[in-house]
Formats: sequence, C-alpha cells, structure tokens
Amino acid sequence: MSNGISQHDFDRYAASQRRAINALTTLQKEDGHWCAELQGDSILESEYILMKFILGQEDEPMADGRPGRETLGKIAAYMKTLQREDGSFGQYPGAGVDLSATVKAYFALKLLGEDSEAPHMARARQVILHDGGAERCNSFSNFYLACLGQISWDAVPAIPPEIVLLPKWFYFHLSKVSAWTRTMILPLSLVTTLRPRRELPPEMGIDELYHSSVDRHRLTSVIDAPAFWSGFFFTTDAALKIAHRFGGTPVRKIAIRRVIDWMLERAGQDGSRATDGLGAIFPPMVYLQIALKACGYERGHEVIQRAERELDAFFIEQDDLIRIQPCFSPIWDTGIALYALADCGMTVEDEPARRAADWLRSKECTLRGDWADNVSDTVEPAGWYFEYHNNWYPDCDDTVMVAMALKCMGGKANIEAAQRGVTWTFALQNDDGGWAAFDKTTHRRILEYIPFADHNAMQDPSCPDITGRTLECLSIHGYTVDDAPVRRAIDYIKSRQEPEGCFFGRWGVNYIYGTWQAIIGPIRCGVDPGEAWIRNAGQWIKSIQKDDGSFGESADSYEDPALKGRGNSTASQTAWAAMVLQEIYGPDDPDLIRAIDWLVSMQLSEADAGMRKSNPDGDPPGSWVETEFTGTGFPRVFYLRYHLYRLYFPLMAIGRFLAAHQKPELQDMKSVEDSSVSVVATM
Repeated sequence: MSNGISQHDFDRYAASQRRAINALTTLQKEDGHWCAELQGDSILESEYILMKFILGQEDEPMADGRPGRETLGKIAAYMKTLQREDGSFGQYPGAGVDLSATVKAYFALKLLGEDSEAPHMARARQVILHDGGAERCNSFSNFYLACLGQISWDAVPAIPPEIVLLPKWFYFHLSKVSAWTRTMILPLSLVTTLRPRRELPPEMGIDELYHSSVDRHRLTSVIDAPAFWSGFFFTTDAALKIAHRFGGTPVRKIAIRRVIDWMLERAGQDGSRATDGLGAIFPPMVYLQIALKACGYERGHEVIQRAERELDAFFIEQDDLIRIQPCFSPIWDTGIALYALADCGMTVEDEPARRAADWLRSKECTLRGDWADNVSDTVEPAGWYFEYHNNWYPDCDDTVMVAMALKCMGGKANIEAAQRGVTWTFALQNDDGGWAAFDKTTHRRILEYIPFADHNAMQDPSCPDITGRTLECLSIHGYTVDDAPVRRAIDYIKSRQEPEGCFFGRWGVNYIYGTWQAIIGPIRCGVDPGEAWIRNAGQWIKSIQKDDGSFGESADSYEDPALKGRGNSTASQTAWAAMVLQEIYGPDDPDLIRAIDWLVSMQLSEADAGMRKSNPDGDPPGSWVETEFTGTGFPRVFYLRYHLYRLYFPLMAIGRFLAAHQKPELQDMKSVEDSSVSVVATM
C-alpha cells in the first residue's frame, strides 16, 4: 500500500466500493444490461401534446388502447411540475428562461383546456411577452405552431425535399450535416412542403403571446450570422417559397417519394428491426408521424401503428403523472457500467460482468449505415449505437466505450468484438486528427447560418471529449504515441485547449467533463503528465475544487464561459475531476484524496436510501443523490440527466483509486451475485 492513505482509510474506501458494486449490480437487468432513466426538459411533454393535436388524435385512444385525453392530461400534469415560480420553463433546474419551451408548454396546456387567466398561465404569458413574445420562438417550435394555424408557413424556414437528390459534391449534401440533423430535416422537408394546417377556434389559439402580427407571419432568425450569409440564406428561403407556389422543381414528386423511402428505411419499417423508430430518438420520431400524416397515411396503417408504439415506449408513468424520455440509453449505460466494474477488478469470469459483455456483443452493428457515405467501401460494419436498436447510426463514443469494457473483460469473443470496433473507429478519424460522434466529417461553418440551424448542432465536428476517450480506448488496445493516428489526435486535442488549461465538453457538462475526457487518453497513450499543457489542465482542475473536496459545474457555463467549473457539487463531476487528478498527479495527491473522501462521505447509506426527502429518486444504498443535469444533448439548447451517472462514475473513480493503492482482492464475487436482484423499474 502506498503512503498516501492509512489502512483505516483504505478499508473505508474498499467498503464504499463494495456498497457501490452492490447498488449497481442490483440494478442490472436479467439479460445483463443496464438502462436507467434518461431525463430531458418540458419540451418532450409539450411537443408530444402538440403532435397529438396536429394529428387530430387528442380524443382518440392511445396506441395501447388507454384513453387519449386522460393520458395527455397525465403528461400535462407532469409538465406543470416543471414550471418555475415565475411561470417560465427552462432547459434544466436553475437555467434561465427558455422562451420556446415556455410558449410550447403554455400552448399545450391551453389546448387541453387550461384557463388562460389561471395564475400559472398568466405568469407564463407575462414571461413570454417580457422576453419578446412568441414571434421569437426557434424554428423547430415554429413547425408546430404553423401546423396548428398560429403562424403562417412563410414564418417557417423552407426545407425543400429536393435536398435528398443533391449530388454528393454539393456543399449542402446530407452526408455533410450531422446524423441527427438528417433525421430531423428530411421529415420536416415534407411538412414544410405539404404544409398541413389544423384550424383551431380562436379561443384555443395563442394570439395573446405575440407582440407583432407582422413578425408573427414572416421568417425571423435568432442565429448570429454574418450579414452576407444571413442575407444570402433569407434570399434563398424567399426564392424557395416563391418556387413552392408554382409546385417546386420539376422533380419535386420524385423527391417526395425518395424522402418517404429514406425515412421508412431508416425507421426500420421493412421489418428488419434495425432500429426502434427514425433515429431512435424523440424529435425525428415525432416528425415522422406528422410527415406521414401529411402524405396521406392513415392511423390504421401498420407503419403508423409501429411508429406510435415506439414513441410511446418512452413514457414513464408514476403517481398519475407521465414523463417522457428523449430515447433509451442501454448501450451507453451498460458500456460505462461494465468499464467501471473492470476498474474494480471484475473480469469475464465474474457473472455480472459476463452477462453484460454477452449482451453488448449481441448489439454489435452489422449494417452499412449513413456513416459509410464518408469512408472507404472496404470498411466493414462494426461498432455500437446508443439505444436498444439503432443499426443505422452507430457512434464513436459508444463504440470506444464498449470496446474498452470488452477488452478489459477478456475472453476471446469479447476481445475480437472490441478490435472490430477499434478498426471501425479508425476509419472515422477526421482529417483534423479528431473524432466526431457519428460520421467522418469536415467542419463547414457556413452551414451553421442556415435559418433552421438554430438547434446549435447542424454539424457533427471533431470534439476533444470524444477524441480523448478514443485515445483512452486505443491505449487499452496497445496503441501509443508511436502510432501516427494517435499523434494526430493528440495534436488536435492540444489545439482545442482553453487559455485556462481546460477543455470544452461537447457531450457532458462541461469543462470538467471535457478536461476529464481530453487528458486521460493522451497520458495513457504515452504523453508525459509533466508536459506543460497537461499540467495546465491539472492546475485548472485544482483551481476549481471546493473546500470540501468536491467539484461541480452548471450548464450555465455554455452560456457564460466565465462560469467554467462553477456550480453545485455533484457525484459524477467530482468523480471526473478525481480521475483527472489521479492521472496527472498520482494516487497520493492530497486533492485527489479529498475528492475521494467527499464521494465516500456522500454515499447513500441504508438509512438514507429509505428517506424520500433526502433521496428523491429512490436510489439503492451505495449510490449517490444527484439531481443536476450533467449530460449534454445540444449545447445551449437541450441537456440531459442520466440517472446512472451518479453511480457508475463515482464507482469508477473509487475503483481506480483503490487499484492504484494496491487494494487486496475484491470481496468474493459470489456474495455480490447473491445480493444482486434484477429490477424492471429504472432508477
């Protein structure tokens, strides 16, 4: 044992690790995987309600037969619990006003019969008008408002379906925008072309939310674009709308048919079960139903019925409230959980780990999805996606996480599957040396100025967090700084370092996450922790540590970089920072020990776990409480609360810490298995 901790402290940390392992394995599903709740904000509930009114289904039975109006009422009841005291809705607890979210929530509640003069509605209306009125909604909200007759279709960005026919050399080709943008804009191209419109009685509308009748019916944009490009795209939009009045281009009918085929193929409507819905995520799954309705598909059609079932599977009903998840996260949760158990010494010989590894191997991609458009034809399908079924869209982040876990588990089948994932990942390295999420890409700044790019994720460029995690994976597979792809990736990461020494977090909140991911991979590939840029990152981490040893950062830092590393303390972010400290300064670093001490002190005991007030999510003993959103969907637009982040990341940090202190063998794994029960409910 090293000199940094006493035997007493070591035993205390080891006991904490055992409790966390018990908590994690208790939550493992019978077939070996994990999938906890994935929580978003109120737009999931409001957009679902608006969709049902667009489709005219608000009084019809749901896909599973339960009463539609009653179900929508439960969704609305949950949404109302998210309203703030001032009447607004936001992207996460403590965030500023989200105007578009507040408008959609108000409209959804009014459609369901809420009195517009009720105090909660009046407060929401006051916030909306104070912040500029509903005419300042983002483009993806305006699609709903136009479908329900509240604004003119001229106020909605034109998305011509002919984009599906563009040649690959064209600057705006589908392969040059992000995977999630493709799945959103193609169904919306049908919606903006066919222009479905449900006329509502005036008393159900939201006239009272607008300041200007002129701005209400013309295209505006909140995108901060250079004057030239703003003018160019607004002129293009006007030209497209003029062409629309004359039936579009001569190939419009062909384009519409091609878009429908594209959507249905990627929605798995051929019976292949390649995916659970278009993109396997909420927004395109909603847009698909609206687009197909506009194309004349009846609700009884098997394509529509399946689309409804897949979307409604995101419901979580509890206490007569229904909240909606944006998607499922089983491969992500299982990959990280298995990797955390590997850091605690588990291998394929241990039953919980074996079952998880077997389940992950069963989810390996076998389809040449959209990613194949930008790589050599010789690259074989491989890798992993995020959800239960999404074979069209494996991603680098999930692939390298699973490849790390399987490699660490050992066993011939696991190692071979992991190597296939690594080979696939190499093919997706970008020319700048980094990795993006879903595709091999080149950043094209101009695409960010298109009027419907206000979801702040039109593209999928390289980012330091995914690149760093990829390097961590490569190090486990034996790659080092002597390998050219590794050197190029390290150069990319260094080029993205902030002046303070930290790194931006594209997929997690925010600079703590980005720094954790960006630093560990290069060090494990052979970069000297004493190099200046690594030390600068470590000093930044130390500079934001709190007196009690913890770390925390709010997603407010995406809006104001001055808030880097500042926010409520969380278990996940403290774990990320602790792993950075250990990697740079070693296991005896006093600041690392303070972080580990905080994690151990905040772990739920048996008594804590039974108290709803101090444990609002009902976590098992051995887990941690964390109500903050530490996951990122679209920076500045949509954030996520992963309900297992508070458990497997602290376990990972404690496991690495104990391993570095030459911990004795883990408790008998059989006792862990005997105490583990599979539960169906998510955390």
